[in-house]
Amino acid sequence: MDFDLSEEQRLLKESVDGLLKTAYDFDSRKKYAAEKGGWSKAVWSKLAEQGLLGLPFSEDDGGFGAGAIETMIVMEALGKALVLEPYLATVVLGGGFLRRGGSAEQKAAYLPGLIDGSKTFAFAQLEKNSRYDLGDVATSAKKSDKGWVIDGEKFVVLNGENADTLVVTARTKGGQRDRDGVGVFLVPGNAKGVSRKGYPTQDGQHAADITFTGVEVGADAAIGDPAGGLPLIEQVVDDARTAICAEAVGAMDESLRSTVEYLKTRTQFGVPIGSFQVLQHRAADMFVAVEQARSMAMFATMAVDFDDPKERANAIAAAKVQVGQSLKFVGEQAIQLHGGVGMTMEYKIGHYFKRLTMIERTFGDSDYLLAKVSDAGGLV
Repeated sequence: MDFDLSEEQRLLKESVDGLLKTAYDFDSRKKYAAEKGGWSKAVWSKLAEQGLLGLPFSEDDGGFGAGAIETMIVMEALGKALVLEPYLATVVLGGGFLRRGGSAEQKAAYLPGLIDGSKTFAFAQLEKNSRYDLGDVATSAKKSDKGWVIDGEKFVVLNGENADTLVVTARTKGGQRDRDGVGVFLVPGNAKGVSRKGYPTQDGQHAADITFTGVEVGADAAIGDPAGGLPLIEQVVDDARTAICAEAVGAMDESLRSTVEYLKTRTQFGVPIGSFQVLQHRAADMFVAVEQARSMAMFATMAVDFDDPKERANAIAAAKVQVGQSLKFVGEQAIQLHGGVGMTMEYKIGHYFKRLTMIERTFGDSDYLLAKVSDAGGLV
């Protein structure tokens, strides 16, 4: 199997790496984090100008018809630069629901604004006590004369504070944990009855707790079958797990590079500490962990297109488990090898560690996904 990038993919990598190298140094990131919503609208516009927001969508929908490999390339670059902008929430998640399950009318209504950067999305899924169970949904969507009425609460919604459109999971029938009866709905962020409480997360990004009180949406707000949306949710979340595996590889790669550079410049007993053999061995172990994660991120990227949903889910879960193990090791080693300075807010390595820690817990931590792989009979 050929793992080399095509010419077009290499050009994409050079393009996004070049953009972020000039627009996203650590000092600039601090300024972006202070903007409303916690990210830069100017950088978001640049991503749109380069076509990165329209990358995975078909040419008929105004995109570029790229696949999972191109998303992997972009997400790895975003991870390496520790980007704050809501690419995951908007393009991978919000756009993923439209791309995989949206009607022609929904795509025509929502994708142009997403692709040109004028609109952002957020996926409102997590509820109290639901943890990582995508089918645990208490938020309700009841039929009305005009469409649907949504009531419930969602928590830790990435980009939920300022998203123009919320993609909301809600139950249309059945019990709270039934697989049947879960729908996916497009809800305007400023709709009457939507209350949002935003806050920064530990990794410097922003999320929101959102309450839906008698929120009325039209019949055309449902994406796909309003009673059978769970397979679509699982598929899009698998897309997201794959994307953040690639992001983690980028963040780990930069963590390793920064650590090796620090070992070369930090001196003790009159010599660089990188000359100490025991620290060289630890850096080598970090390199091995990064490459293991890179291989599994590539595997997850290939698994996205598996025809069998169970095989796809098992493969991607296994990949995220390995990536989770690698990122924990790399993050901890990077902090320890930097010493006390690695714990400060002024030094970037601690911010990489925080982001890696959040990735490990997003859409299933290693323990949860390892149990799912084990129950499915898979091996990690």
